[in-house]
Amino acid sequence: MKLGELKNKKILIVGKGIEGNATLKYLKKHLPNPVIDTVDRKDGENYLDRQKDYDIAVKSPGVKPELIAIPYTTATNIFLSNAKGKVIGVTGTKGKSTTSRLIYEMLEAQGLDVYLGGNIGQSPLDFINKLNDHSWTVLEMSSYQLNDLKKSFASPAGGPHIAVILMITQEHLDYHKTLEDYVNAKRNILRFQTPQDFAIINKDYPASHESGIHTLGKVFQVSREREVVNGCFVGKDCVWISSDGKKEKIIDTKKIKLLGRHNLENVCAAVIAASLVGVSKTNISKVLEDFGGLPHRLEFVGEKNGILFYNDSLATVPQATIKALETLPATETLIAGGYDRGLDYSSLVKYLNKGQIKTLILFPPTGIRIWEEICKITPDGSRPEKFDVTTMKQAVRIAAAETSPGKICLLSPASASFGIFKDYKDRGGQFKREVSKISNS
Repeated sequence: MKLGELKNKKILIVGKGIEGNATLKYLKKHLPNPVIDTVDRKDGENYLDRQKDYDIAVKSPGVKPELIAIPYTTATNIFLSNAKGKVIGVTGTKGKSTTSRLIYEMLEAQGLDVYLGGNIGQSPLDFINKLNDHSWTVLEMSSYQLNDLKKSFASPAGGPHIAVILMITQEHLDYHKTLEDYVNAKRNILRFQTPQDFAIINKDYPASHESGIHTLGKVFQVSREREVVNGCFVGKDCVWISSDGKKEKIIDTKKIKLLGRHNLENVCAAVIAASLVGVSKTNISKVLEDFGGLPHRLEFVGEKNGILFYNDSLATVPQATIKALETLPATETLIAGGYDRGLDYSSLVKYLNKGQIKTLILFPPTGIRIWEEICKITPDGSRPEKFDVTTMKQAVRIAAAETSPGKICLLSPASASFGIFKDYKDRGGQFKREVSKISNS
Protein backbone atom coordinates (compact mmCIF):
# COMPACT_ATOMS: atom_id res chain seq x y z
CA MET A 1 0.00 0.00 0.00
CA LYS A 2 1.36 3.40 -1.07
CA LEU A 3 1.82 6.04 1.60
CA GLY A 4 -0.65 8.28 -0.21
CA GLU A 5 -3.37 5.68 0.31
CA LEU A 6 -2.89 5.97 4.08
CA LYS A 7 -3.13 9.76 4.17
CA ASN A 8 -5.98 11.10 6.33
CA LYS A 9 -6.87 7.58 7.50
CA LYS A 10 -7.49 6.47 11.05
CA ILE A 11 -4.97 3.65 11.38
CA LEU A 12 -4.91 0.79 13.87
CA ILE A 13 -1.62 -1.10 14.15
CA VAL A 14 -2.33 -4.60 15.47
CA GLY A 15 0.77 -5.90 17.20
CA LYS A 16 3.47 -4.11 19.18
CA GLY A 17 6.40 -6.30 18.19
CA ILE A 18 9.28 -5.56 15.80
CA GLU A 19 7.07 -4.93 12.76
CA GLY A 20 4.38 -3.02 14.65
CA ASN A 21 6.89 -0.66 16.26
CA ALA A 22 8.73 -0.08 12.98
CA THR A 23 5.44 0.63 11.20
CA LEU A 24 4.40 3.16 13.83
CA LYS A 25 7.74 4.98 13.55
CA TYR A 26 7.65 4.99 9.75
CA LEU A 27 4.07 6.23 9.43
CA LYS A 28 4.54 8.96 12.03
CA LYS A 29 7.56 10.21 10.11
CA HIS A 30 5.91 10.26 6.67
CA LEU A 31 2.21 11.00 7.22
CA PRO A 32 0.98 14.54 8.03
CA ASN A 33 -0.88 14.66 11.35
CA PRO A 34 -1.40 10.91 11.52
CA VAL A 35 -4.13 9.35 13.66
CA ILE A 36 -2.57 6.04 14.73
CA ASP A 37 -3.22 3.72 17.64
CA THR A 38 -1.56 0.40 18.47
CA VAL A 39 -3.05 -2.61 20.20
CA ASP A 40 -1.70 -6.01 21.16
CA ARG A 41 -3.12 -9.19 22.66
CA LYS A 42 -1.15 -8.35 25.80
CA ASP A 43 -3.62 -5.49 26.26
CA GLY A 44 -6.30 -8.04 27.13
CA GLU A 45 -8.67 -10.39 25.34
CA ASN A 46 -10.84 -7.48 24.12
CA TYR A 47 -7.98 -5.68 22.37
CA LEU A 48 -9.72 -5.84 18.98
CA ASP A 49 -13.18 -4.76 20.10
CA ARG A 50 -12.84 -1.17 18.81
CA GLN A 51 -11.24 -1.87 15.44
CA LYS A 52 -14.32 -0.67 13.54
CA ASP A 53 -13.56 2.84 14.82
CA TYR A 54 -10.67 2.88 12.35
CA ASP A 55 -10.43 3.07 8.55
CA ILE A 56 -7.65 0.55 8.12
CA ALA A 57 -5.51 -1.82 10.14
CA VAL A 58 -1.84 -2.73 9.75
CA LYS A 59 -1.71 -6.38 10.80
CA SER A 60 1.40 -7.97 12.28
CA PRO A 61 2.41 -11.36 10.82
CA GLY A 62 1.34 -13.54 13.75
CA VAL A 63 -2.20 -12.16 13.87
CA LYS A 64 -4.66 -14.42 12.04
CA PRO A 65 -6.46 -12.64 9.17
CA GLU A 66 -9.89 -13.72 10.38
CA LEU A 67 -9.43 -11.61 13.51
CA ILE A 68 -9.38 -8.40 11.47
CA ALA A 69 -12.86 -7.03 10.67
CA ILE A 70 -11.80 -3.97 8.64
CA PRO A 71 -9.62 -3.46 5.53
CA TYR A 72 -5.99 -4.13 6.38
CA THR A 73 -2.45 -4.08 5.05
CA THR A 74 0.89 -5.21 6.46
CA ALA A 75 4.37 -3.82 7.06
CA THR A 76 5.64 -6.09 4.27
CA ASN A 77 3.16 -4.63 1.77
CA ILE A 78 3.93 -1.08 2.89
CA PHE A 79 7.65 -1.72 2.38
CA LEU A 80 7.29 -3.34 -1.03
CA SER A 81 4.96 -0.58 -2.20
CA ASN A 82 7.25 2.28 -1.22
CA ALA A 83 10.83 0.99 -1.28
CA LYS A 84 13.46 1.97 -3.84
CA GLY A 85 15.86 -0.49 -5.43
CA LYS A 86 15.34 -4.21 -5.95
CA VAL A 87 14.28 -6.98 -3.60
CA ILE A 88 15.53 -10.55 -3.25
CA GLY A 89 12.81 -12.46 -1.37
CA VAL A 90 13.67 -15.73 0.35
CA THR A 91 11.17 -18.22 1.75
CA GLY A 92 10.94 -21.90 2.69
CA THR A 93 10.15 -24.01 5.74
CA LYS A 94 13.77 -24.11 6.82
CA GLY A 95 16.95 -22.43 5.58
CA LYS A 96 15.49 -18.93 5.10
CA SER A 97 17.73 -17.19 7.60
CA THR A 98 20.91 -18.95 6.51
CA THR A 99 20.26 -18.38 2.81
CA SER A 100 19.26 -14.75 3.33
CA ARG A 101 22.43 -14.08 5.31
CA LEU A 102 24.59 -15.83 2.70
CA ILE A 103 23.11 -13.76 -0.13
CA TYR A 104 23.55 -10.57 1.91
CA GLU A 105 27.20 -11.39 2.67
CA MET A 106 27.92 -12.16 -0.98
CA LEU A 107 26.39 -8.90 -2.24
CA GLU A 108 28.21 -6.98 0.48
CA ALA A 109 31.50 -8.63 -0.52
CA GLN A 110 30.89 -7.32 -4.04
CA GLY A 111 30.63 -3.79 -2.65
CA LEU A 112 26.92 -3.38 -3.40
CA ASP A 113 24.51 -1.24 -1.37
CA VAL A 114 22.65 -4.08 0.33
CA TYR A 115 20.33 -4.42 3.34
CA LEU A 116 18.94 -7.42 5.21
CA GLY A 117 15.50 -7.54 6.81
CA GLY A 118 12.19 -9.30 7.26
CA ASN A 119 11.60 -12.41 9.31
CA ILE A 120 15.30 -12.53 10.22
CA GLY A 121 14.64 -10.01 12.98
CA GLN A 122 14.71 -6.49 11.51
CA SER A 123 11.80 -4.76 9.85
CA PRO A 124 12.78 -3.35 6.45
CA LEU A 125 10.81 -0.23 7.38
CA ASP A 126 13.70 0.55 9.75
CA PHE A 127 16.02 1.14 6.77
CA ILE A 128 13.62 2.04 3.95
CA ASN A 129 14.69 5.69 4.06
CA LYS A 130 18.30 4.69 3.28
CA LEU A 131 17.44 2.95 0.00
CA ASN A 132 18.12 4.36 -3.45
CA ASP A 133 17.49 3.09 -6.96
CA HIS A 134 20.70 1.02 -6.88
CA SER A 135 20.03 -0.61 -3.49
CA TRP A 136 19.34 -4.28 -2.91
CA THR A 137 17.18 -5.58 -0.06
CA VAL A 138 17.42 -9.23 0.94
CA LEU A 139 14.10 -10.03 2.58
CA GLU A 140 13.49 -13.19 4.57
CA MET A 141 9.77 -13.87 4.16
CA SER A 142 7.72 -16.17 6.37
CA SER A 143 4.43 -17.78 5.38
CA TYR A 144 2.71 -15.31 7.74
CA GLN A 145 4.13 -12.37 5.80
CA LEU A 146 3.52 -13.92 2.40
CA ASN A 147 -0.04 -14.93 3.25
CA ASP A 148 -1.16 -11.30 2.93
CA LEU A 149 1.03 -10.27 0.00
CA LYS A 150 -0.69 -7.95 -2.46
CA LYS A 151 0.18 -6.74 -5.95
CA SER A 152 0.73 -3.12 -5.00
CA PHE A 153 4.49 -2.80 -5.09
CA ALA A 154 6.43 0.31 -5.98
CA SER A 155 8.67 -1.59 -8.38
CA PRO A 156 7.41 -1.93 -11.97
CA ALA A 157 8.33 -5.61 -11.58
CA GLY A 158 5.34 -6.16 -9.29
CA GLY A 159 7.10 -8.60 -6.95
CA PRO A 160 10.54 -9.57 -5.65
CA HIS A 161 12.98 -9.25 -8.56
CA ILE A 162 14.58 -12.49 -7.40
CA ALA A 163 12.33 -14.90 -5.51
CA VAL A 164 13.85 -17.90 -3.74
CA ILE A 165 11.81 -20.92 -2.64
CA LEU A 166 13.78 -23.36 -0.50
CA MET A 167 12.57 -26.66 0.92
CA ILE A 168 8.89 -26.73 1.86
CA THR A 169 7.57 -29.24 4.38
CA GLN A 170 4.79 -29.25 6.98
CA GLU A 171 4.74 -26.32 9.44
CA HIS A 172 2.52 -23.61 10.96
CA LEU A 173 -0.65 -25.65 10.73
CA ASP A 174 -1.84 -23.85 13.87
CA TYR A 175 -2.03 -20.68 11.70
CA HIS A 176 -2.78 -22.00 8.23
CA LYS A 177 -5.82 -24.26 8.17
CA THR A 178 -4.26 -26.89 5.87
CA LEU A 179 -0.90 -27.82 4.38
CA GLU A 180 -2.25 -26.63 1.03
CA ASP A 181 -2.95 -23.18 2.52
CA TYR A 182 0.59 -23.07 3.91
CA VAL A 183 2.17 -24.00 0.57
CA ASN A 184 -0.04 -21.49 -1.28
CA ALA A 185 1.09 -18.74 1.09
CA LYS A 186 4.72 -19.57 0.30
CA ARG A 187 3.99 -19.44 -3.43
CA ASN A 188 2.73 -15.86 -3.15
CA ILE A 189 6.39 -14.85 -3.40
CA LEU A 190 6.17 -15.86 -7.08
CA ARG A 191 2.68 -14.81 -8.10
CA PHE A 192 3.33 -11.13 -8.82
CA GLN A 193 6.55 -11.51 -10.80
CA THR A 194 6.93 -10.50 -14.45
CA PRO A 195 9.05 -11.99 -17.27
CA GLN A 196 11.86 -9.62 -16.26
CA ASP A 197 12.18 -11.34 -12.87
CA PHE A 198 13.88 -14.54 -11.67
CA ALA A 199 12.69 -17.44 -9.54
CA ILE A 200 15.06 -19.86 -7.78
CA ILE A 201 13.39 -23.12 -6.78
CA ASN A 202 14.61 -26.14 -4.83
CA LYS A 203 14.17 -29.18 -7.06
CA ASP A 204 14.62 -31.73 -4.27
CA TYR A 205 11.21 -31.26 -2.60
CA PRO A 206 7.92 -31.79 -4.49
CA ALA A 207 6.06 -28.79 -3.02
CA SER A 208 8.96 -26.50 -3.91
CA HIS A 209 9.69 -28.07 -7.30
CA GLU A 210 6.05 -27.78 -8.39
CA SER A 211 5.96 -24.06 -7.56
CA GLY A 212 7.61 -22.94 -10.80
CA ILE A 213 4.29 -22.75 -12.66
CA HIS A 214 3.23 -19.84 -10.45
CA THR A 215 5.75 -17.32 -11.77
CA LEU A 216 6.18 -15.47 -15.05
CA GLY A 217 9.87 -15.01 -14.25
CA LYS A 218 12.74 -17.11 -15.55
CA VAL A 219 13.12 -20.21 -13.38
CA PHE A 220 16.43 -21.50 -12.04
CA GLN A 221 16.65 -24.74 -10.09
CA VAL A 222 18.91 -25.83 -7.25
CA SER A 223 19.65 -29.36 -6.08
CA ARG A 224 22.10 -31.22 -3.88
CA GLU A 225 21.06 -34.55 -5.40
CA ARG A 226 21.14 -34.16 -9.20
CA GLU A 227 22.30 -31.92 -12.04
CA VAL A 228 20.09 -29.09 -13.29
CA VAL A 229 20.09 -27.44 -16.71
CA ASN A 230 19.78 -23.86 -15.43
CA GLY A 231 20.74 -23.16 -11.85
CA CYS A 232 23.14 -24.52 -9.24
CA PHE A 233 23.76 -28.07 -8.03
CA VAL A 234 26.11 -30.30 -6.07
CA GLY A 235 28.02 -33.02 -7.88
CA LYS A 236 31.35 -34.81 -7.46
CA ASP A 237 31.91 -32.98 -4.13
CA CYS A 238 31.72 -29.60 -5.84
CA VAL A 239 29.16 -26.82 -6.25
CA TRP A 240 28.41 -26.00 -9.90
CA ILE A 241 26.50 -23.31 -11.77
CA SER A 242 24.81 -24.55 -14.91
CA SER A 243 23.61 -22.36 -17.79
CA ASP A 244 21.78 -24.24 -20.52
CA GLY A 245 23.70 -27.32 -19.45
CA LYS A 246 27.15 -25.67 -19.54
CA LYS A 247 28.77 -26.16 -16.13
CA GLU A 248 31.14 -23.94 -14.16
CA LYS A 249 32.71 -25.08 -10.92
CA ILE A 250 32.27 -22.65 -8.04
CA ILE A 251 33.87 -24.35 -5.02
CA ASP A 252 34.81 -27.73 -3.54
CA THR A 253 32.26 -28.67 -0.87
CA LYS A 254 35.06 -29.46 1.61
CA LYS A 255 36.01 -25.75 1.55
CA ILE A 256 32.54 -24.66 2.65
CA LYS A 257 32.59 -23.77 6.33
CA LEU A 258 28.85 -24.17 6.92
CA LEU A 259 28.02 -27.46 8.69
CA GLY A 260 25.57 -30.00 7.32
CA ARG A 261 24.95 -31.54 3.93
CA HIS A 262 21.41 -30.11 3.97
CA ASN A 263 22.97 -26.64 3.98
CA LEU A 264 24.31 -27.31 0.51
CA GLU A 265 20.76 -26.66 -0.72
CA ASN A 266 20.93 -23.21 0.87
CA VAL A 267 24.41 -22.66 -0.52
CA CYS A 268 23.21 -23.45 -4.06
CA ALA A 269 20.29 -21.04 -3.73
CA ALA A 270 22.56 -18.26 -2.48
CA VAL A 271 25.14 -18.90 -5.19
CA ILE A 272 22.67 -18.60 -8.06
CA ALA A 273 20.95 -15.55 -6.51
CA ALA A 274 24.28 -13.76 -6.07
CA SER A 275 25.42 -14.67 -9.57
CA LEU A 276 22.20 -13.24 -11.05
CA VAL A 277 22.99 -9.96 -9.29
CA GLY A 278 26.51 -9.98 -10.71
CA VAL A 279 28.62 -11.07 -7.75
CA SER A 280 31.95 -12.53 -8.87
CA LYS A 281 32.89 -16.16 -8.39
CA THR A 282 35.79 -14.99 -6.21
CA ASN A 283 33.52 -13.13 -3.78
CA ILE A 284 30.97 -15.95 -3.72
CA SER A 285 33.67 -18.48 -2.87
CA LYS A 286 35.24 -16.28 -0.21
CA VAL A 287 31.95 -15.94 1.66
CA LEU A 288 31.36 -19.70 1.53
CA GLU A 289 34.82 -20.32 2.97
CA ASP A 290 34.29 -17.81 5.81
CA PHE A 291 30.60 -18.10 6.76
CA GLY A 292 30.11 -20.53 9.64
CA GLY A 293 26.38 -20.19 10.15
CA LEU A 294 23.87 -18.34 12.31
CA PRO A 295 23.41 -18.29 16.08
CA HIS A 296 21.04 -21.07 17.22
CA ARG A 297 21.56 -23.09 14.04
CA LEU A 298 23.97 -26.01 14.68
CA GLU A 299 25.97 -23.58 16.81
CA PHE A 300 28.89 -25.07 18.71
CA VAL A 301 28.54 -23.83 22.28
CA GLY A 302 31.57 -25.41 23.91
CA GLU A 303 33.20 -28.50 25.40
CA LYS A 304 32.67 -29.37 29.04
CA ASN A 305 34.32 -32.43 30.59
CA GLY A 306 34.79 -33.86 27.11
CA ILE A 307 31.11 -33.40 26.17
CA LEU A 308 30.42 -31.29 23.07
CA PHE A 309 27.36 -29.03 23.32
CA TYR A 310 25.51 -27.80 20.22
CA ASN A 311 22.66 -25.29 20.07
CA ASP A 312 20.12 -25.88 17.30
CA SER A 313 17.21 -23.97 18.84
CA LEU A 314 16.13 -22.81 15.37
CA ALA A 315 15.07 -26.39 14.62
CA THR A 316 11.33 -25.96 15.15
CA VAL A 317 10.11 -28.82 12.92
CA PRO A 318 10.98 -32.55 12.98
CA GLN A 319 12.74 -32.45 9.61
CA ALA A 320 15.22 -29.86 10.92
CA THR A 321 16.06 -32.02 13.92
CA ILE A 322 16.59 -35.06 11.69
CA LYS A 323 19.01 -33.06 9.54
CA ALA A 324 20.86 -31.90 12.66
CA LEU A 325 21.23 -35.50 13.86
CA GLU A 326 22.47 -36.53 10.41
CA THR A 327 25.01 -33.70 10.50
CA LEU A 328 26.19 -34.59 14.02
CA PRO A 329 26.25 -38.42 14.14
CA ALA A 330 28.14 -38.38 17.45
CA THR A 331 25.04 -37.01 19.18
CA GLU A 332 24.20 -39.17 22.20
CA THR A 333 21.87 -36.83 24.09
CA LEU A 334 18.98 -34.95 22.47
CA ILE A 335 17.03 -32.15 24.14
CA ALA A 336 13.70 -31.76 22.33
CA GLY A 337 10.05 -30.83 22.72
CA GLY A 338 8.13 -27.60 23.19
CA TYR A 339 5.00 -25.86 21.95
CA ASP A 340 2.51 -28.09 20.14
CA ARG A 341 1.43 -26.91 16.67
CA GLY A 342 -0.03 -30.24 15.63
CA LEU A 343 3.00 -31.41 13.62
CA ASP A 344 3.55 -35.04 12.67
CA TYR A 345 6.48 -36.49 14.66
CA SER A 346 6.46 -39.96 13.11
CA SER A 347 9.45 -39.26 10.84
CA LEU A 348 11.54 -38.05 13.80
CA VAL A 349 10.57 -41.02 15.93
CA LYS A 350 11.48 -43.45 13.14
CA TYR A 351 14.89 -41.78 12.98
CA LEU A 352 15.30 -41.97 16.76
CA ASN A 353 14.47 -45.69 16.53
CA LYS A 354 17.86 -46.24 14.85
CA GLY A 355 19.49 -46.19 18.27
CA GLN A 356 21.77 -43.16 17.89
CA ILE A 357 20.27 -41.37 20.90
CA LYS A 358 20.95 -42.85 24.35
CA THR A 359 19.45 -40.02 26.43
CA LEU A 360 16.29 -38.12 25.52
CA ILE A 361 15.45 -34.96 27.49
CA LEU A 362 11.95 -33.69 26.74
CA PHE A 363 10.03 -30.46 27.28
CA PRO A 364 6.21 -30.50 27.32
CA PRO A 365 3.83 -30.71 25.66
CA THR A 366 5.30 -32.15 22.42
CA GLY A 367 7.80 -34.12 24.48
CA ILE A 368 4.87 -36.19 25.69
CA ARG A 369 3.75 -36.83 22.11
CA ILE A 370 7.26 -37.75 20.98
CA TRP A 371 7.64 -40.27 23.80
CA GLU A 372 4.21 -41.80 23.14
CA GLU A 373 5.22 -42.33 19.49
CA ILE A 374 8.52 -43.90 20.57
CA CYS A 375 6.70 -46.31 22.87
CA LYS A 376 4.51 -47.44 19.97
CA ILE A 377 7.37 -48.56 17.72
CA THR A 378 10.40 -49.14 19.96
CA PRO A 379 10.61 -52.16 22.30
CA ASP A 380 11.01 -51.30 25.98
CA GLY A 381 14.63 -52.43 26.25
CA SER A 382 15.71 -50.50 23.15
CA ARG A 383 14.30 -47.09 24.05
CA PRO A 384 16.51 -44.13 25.04
CA GLU A 385 16.58 -43.20 28.69
CA LYS A 386 13.93 -40.49 29.02
CA PHE A 387 13.89 -37.45 31.30
CA ASP A 388 11.00 -34.96 31.49
CA VAL A 389 11.98 -31.36 32.28
CA THR A 390 10.37 -27.94 32.50
CA THR A 391 13.45 -25.71 32.74
CA MET A 392 16.65 -25.43 30.72
CA LYS A 393 18.65 -25.64 33.93
CA GLN A 394 17.23 -29.12 34.55
CA ALA A 395 17.85 -30.16 30.95
CA VAL A 396 21.50 -29.13 30.86
CA ARG A 397 22.31 -30.60 34.28
CA ILE A 398 20.89 -33.96 33.22
CA ALA A 399 22.73 -33.78 29.89
CA ALA A 400 26.02 -33.05 31.65
CA ALA A 401 25.54 -36.08 33.92
CA GLU A 402 24.29 -38.53 31.28
CA THR A 403 26.36 -37.78 28.14
CA SER A 404 29.59 -39.69 27.60
CA PRO A 405 32.88 -37.80 27.06
CA GLY A 406 33.61 -37.44 23.36
CA LYS A 407 29.90 -37.45 22.53
CA ILE A 408 27.49 -34.61 21.72
CA CYS A 409 24.57 -33.11 23.61
CA LEU A 410 22.31 -31.44 21.04
CA LEU A 411 19.48 -28.98 21.69
CA SER A 412 17.29 -29.47 18.63
CA PRO A 413 13.67 -29.23 19.80
CA ALA A 414 11.65 -30.09 16.65
CA SER A 415 9.07 -27.74 18.18
CA ALA A 416 8.31 -24.06 18.59
CA SER A 417 9.50 -22.34 21.75
CA PHE A 418 6.36 -20.58 22.97
CA GLY A 419 5.15 -21.27 26.48
CA ILE A 420 8.25 -21.99 28.53
CA PHE A 421 10.44 -19.65 26.45
CA LYS A 422 9.85 -16.26 24.79
CA ASP A 423 11.18 -17.44 21.42
CA TYR A 424 13.89 -19.63 19.90
CA LYS A 425 16.54 -17.02 20.78
CA ASP A 426 15.56 -17.11 24.45
CA ARG A 427 15.58 -20.90 24.41
CA GLY A 428 19.00 -21.07 22.75
CA GLY A 429 20.34 -18.30 24.97
CA GLN A 430 19.27 -20.11 28.13
CA PHE A 431 20.92 -23.29 26.85
CA LYS A 432 24.20 -21.48 26.23
CA ARG A 433 24.12 -19.81 29.64
CA GLU A 434 23.48 -23.08 31.46
CA VAL A 435 26.27 -24.84 29.55
CA SER A 436 28.65 -22.02 30.49
CA LYS A 437 27.91 -22.71 34.18
CA ILE A 438 29.12 -26.31 33.99
CA SER A 439 32.44 -26.62 35.81
CA ASN A 440 35.19 -28.73 34.27
CA SER A 441 36.21 -31.46 36.69
